[in-house]
Amino acid sequence: MTRVLRIAGVDEAGRGPLAGPVVAAVVVLRAGQRVAGVADSKILDAETRCWLARRIRRKALGFGIGWADAAEIDSLDILQATLLAMRRAVLALSMRPDVLLVDGNRLPSLTGLGVSGEARAIVRGDATEHVIGAASILAKTARDAYMERAHALYPVYDFATHKGYPTPLHRRRLREFGPCPLHRRSFAPVAECCSEGAP
Repeated sequence: MTRVLRIAGVDEAGRGPLAGPVVAAVVVLRAGQRVAGVADSKILDAETRCWLARRIRRKALGFGIGWADAAEIDSLDILQATLLAMRRAVLALSMRPDVLLVDGNRLPSLTGLGVSGEARAIVRGDATEHVIGAASILAKTARDAYMERAHALYPVYDFATHKGYPTPLHRRRLREFGPCPLHRRSFAPVAECCSEGAP
């Protein structure tokens, strides 16, 4: 009997915010397997994403989540931190996929992760590859949940509303209160607040 190929998709959420981690997810599906409703997370509303995330976790052969926090983003830069989060997501898998498809134009370092099959970076893969779309939903919902919890620690920034993205409200609160430990001090709007003497 021929073994069905295990296809893994990797995507991230949170490259653009001024605060919080960048989060990556990997989802493993059988070749040809689809989870009804999955699409690029950016075109789904929050309620649909949460419902689909639960469904993906039940249906997938495996999944993993990886993080890189604000300090790592500041130390490494956002691209390298994103690749690190992707590596950590793959490391969290309990199985080794036969094929690894990564959204974007760069692959994370796979050294020591036991990925011996094909690995490809695919620009706009979240819109064209079902398994990457599934990973985008897990990454987005994991990050949103983190930022909602962060709201309880730092309510003045209203993280539950904007999830750390540079909305007018977030920029206004940043100017008013200065950065907190979750802010990415290497990002220009945060660095400007620091240089103006904010705490």
